[in-house]
Amino acid sequence: MNVLIAGAGPTGLTLAIDLARRGVEVRVVDKSAAFFAGSRGDGLQPRTLEVFEDLGVLDAVLERGRPLPVMRVHLDGSFAMERRMAEPVAPTPDVPYPNAWVLGQSQTEAVLRDRLAGFGVGVELNTALASFDQDADGVTARLSTGETVRASYLVGADGGRSTVRKGLGIAFEGTTDESVRMLLGDVAADGLDHAYGYWFAAAADPMAGIVLSPLPDIGGLFQFGAPLSEEDDEASLETLQGKLDALHAGVRLTGLAWSTVWRPNIRLAERFRVGRVFIAGDAAHVHPPTGGQGLNTGVQDAYNLGWKLADGSPDLLDSYGTERRAVAARVLGVSAELMRRYTEGAEDAHERGANTRQLDVSYRTSDGRLVAGDRAPDAPVVDASGRPTRLFDLYRGPHATRLVFGSPAPDEPHSYAVFRPGQAASGPHVIDAEGHAFAAYDASDGATVLVRPDGYLGR
Repeated sequence: MNVLIAGAGPTGLTLAIDLARRGVEVRVVDKSAAFFAGSRGDGLQPRTLEVFEDLGVLDAVLERGRPLPVMRVHLDGSFAMERRMAEPVAPTPDVPYPNAWVLGQSQTEAVLRDRLAGFGVGVELNTALASFDQDADGVTARLSTGETVRASYLVGADGGRSTVRKGLGIAFEGTTDESVRMLLGDVAADGLDHAYGYWFAAAADPMAGIVLSPLPDIGGLFQFGAPLSEEDDEASLETLQGKLDALHAGVRLTGLAWSTVWRPNIRLAERFRVGRVFIAGDAAHVHPPTGGQGLNTGVQDAYNLGWKLADGSPDLLDSYGTERRAVAARVLGVSAELMRRYTEGAEDAHERGANTRQLDVSYRTSDGRLVAGDRAPDAPVVDASGRPTRLFDLYRGPHATRLVFGSPAPDEPHSYAVFRPGQAASGPHVIDAEGHAFAAYDASDGATVLVRPDGYLGR
């Protein structure tokens, strides 16, 4: 079995890593001549950090990134206050990474490429997917290099203008608001402390301003966001400098590393699969930047799809679109509401971003307490040799994990009994010394939980 992935952004790279660690032959092609060099999606949400831990890249992400910065607000050129986009939350036994983490998209992609290279797989640049067709046994793809590739499956992680989605004839439903434009990019700025973020606005309209947020691991650059008016016909450093000067910011910009003009674009693909061809990430759903949801939703598309492709079960492959499209629709609603509040100048628009951690993503089909389809929580335990470990350590890797609370586990791989101190411990087991595992799963003696390879509860 082999998989061809079109697109080498975070979604395509995550999927390639997950497939490669399962022993699946994978190729990643990308039409770009060089790797992306801007920050773009720079906010990694808590659930994505959990995914990255399982994939073996979290340490590198944490080393190269930083927490959300404190924002220094300046009105009419004078310092007014300090604010946070979201108050830090203390880790808990079931949520080890409760806060968003900042790392520019190009740096995140570099970390993922390094991990993929460890499996002997590299990204093939200057290689666009030109066309494809499929039959009952596989997909025939034609590349811009002239090569014809035969693959078991094709996955389009090739962005909002996806060749794969268009080739499948899948409708991309939604809207683009041409009345709103923003200039986004990365700049060097003199006189600003890189330990902080900055908000420059007029005192008469404090919610309409320019943001400069420090980017870690990119030579002292700041990511900026500034509204463009109808009179602004050039998305340049000079345009941004003029807007800062009009607000008496007292900041001198010295270089523009990357920029783009953004318009509110909210779209959702009608379906995520046709036969042996799938779409994921921006190819399947496009988000506004508010709430930092786009990159994170794409990574989790890939994490959901990887183990299902490796398994190949028709029911599992069908469940990808069912599970992920419903999540994407809900997340798009959150992002759109934050965008509406931001453009209307609502004072709580930034704070509402604290509810975007994606820890509440669920594939459940019923309500009630923790059930199949919910995220499997973490908890500290002690293994059979007495060493501290975690439930996440048991889950790590391309396998499902079965937990049996208070009773012996079945004699099968990756099955563990979870005992309280003093309970008879036999067979593969861990001890829930502090009771956090029983509490996280609201489990009584005899309860059994199956954790899927993507960290959600199975049936």
